[in-house]
Amino acid sequence: METLEVKVLNPQAKELLLNLEALNLITIEEKEYKLQKFIDSFRNKPDSDITFEEITEEVEIVRAERYAKRMQQNNN
Repeated sequence: METLEVKVLNPQAKELLLNLEALNLITIEEKEYKLQKFIDSFRNKPDSDITFEEITEEVEIVRAERYAKRMQQNNN
């Protein structure tokens, strides 16, 4: 068995793939991407109202980490 990732550019090509699957010549598995899963997890939390201050605090933490990493790379 060989696994391939295929990007369908034409709807007719998708029809052909579905026909091959119907003939039990191939199987089609839809892949869920990690980034999409991560984004969806945030969208599915309506109860978690985040304040502007919390966003700002998180941004500052990330910036400080990046700055520290950059400074460490420059010192090496």
